[in-house]
Amino acid sequence: MTVTEQRGAHRADAPTPPPAWQPRTDPASLLPDAEPHRVLGTAAADHTDPALLRRLYAEVVRGRRYNAQATALTKQGRLAVYPSTTGQEAAEVAAALVLQERDWLFPSYRDTLAAVARGLDPVEALTLLRGDRHTGYDPREHRIAPLCTPLATQLPHAVGLAHAARLKGDDVVALAMVGDGGTSEGDFHEALNFAAVWQAPVVFLVQNNGYAISVPLAKQTAAPSLAHKAVGYGMPGRLVDGNDALAMHEVLSDAVARARGGGGPTLIEAVTYRMDAHTNADDATRYRDDAEVEAWRGHDPVLLLERELTRRGLIDEDGIQAVRDDAETMAAALRERMNQDPALDPMDLFTHVYAEQTSQLREQAAQLRAELEAEAEAAGTDRSPEGGQA
Repeated sequence: MTVTEQRGAHRADAPTPPPAWQPRTDPASLLPDAEPHRVLGTAAADHTDPALLRRLYAEVVRGRRYNAQATALTKQGRLAVYPSTTGQEAAEVAAALVLQERDWLFPSYRDTLAAVARGLDPVEALTLLRGDRHTGYDPREHRIAPLCTPLATQLPHAVGLAHAARLKGDDVVALAMVGDGGTSEGDFHEALNFAAVWQAPVVFLVQNNGYAISVPLAKQTAAPSLAHKAVGYGMPGRLVDGNDALAMHEVLSDAVARARGGGGPTLIEAVTYRMDAHTNADDATRYRDDAEVEAWRGHDPVLLLERELTRRGLIDEDGIQAVRDDAETMAAALRERMNQDPALDPMDLFTHVYAEQTSQLREQAAQLRAELEAEAEAAGTDRSPEGGQA
């Protein structure tokens, strides 16, 4: 028996249930555009600020060199692993530049470039990936949450911080970054739901680079786009060309301003491409061919900016070379500093586990200290550890 066939279903005096099924929000205003938003190569580019265009170009070129240098450091044994963002620099840089000093950035493990573009020391940004320390920098000082290796777990944290800041009356926006693979995690959906219900001042940036390691997007979702997922949670979804630095800056700026003004969260999908392998431990040739990579090289974010600057007469060959030289200077300094052996204290293993050490930790610390002192005595050198609590 169907619902309409049940007793009393057709009675004129039957009570009508409240319209709880009706939309709480007009879905039309939340839907993303059919095509990714673009600025470079369109008439709108003529009206953009030349200073912003030059800065985006300098930061993207610098980011490209940073990626290449970090990848080289893995081959030299100076870095354990590096998830490159070569090809994704426009989205990384724009995410950093749209934030004010008081705002917070919540990066994933692939977003070291965004942290560096926000002002973090490049060596500190790589310290976690080097395996030297727990984070490598003070999150509170830089307003950058720890680089997050577990997929999407930083997203609920971003929502919580943004919601708490609003309750306190602090004018703070959180920008949370995640890859397309992270959208298949439960944390992604929970974060979006909480953010929309609370109208938290948070912006979600999904960098859709085509693959979750080796898994193509079509194997993860049947949605028209990842930006469409916003509608189900009651927030706007924006689809943008992730290699178009001006478009990224524009869309992210609008979303941050909307969040700061009390308009709630936005989900932004940046359609981009990872030129390099997933990490230095990955063989990308096993799941994609060279023709696909070459097709994306024609839509390189560095090339797109260079064309626009040249077309408008805002840069010449000398200017281009000056930007490249500056990036090379940064890479040389990074290389020199990363080639220095860090001074590590084994007792730091116990320093940041709990605010007050447990009896088990104190026992383990005392055992390690005794072993280190015994080694130093046997070697006839003063190698006793510094710091730490026994």
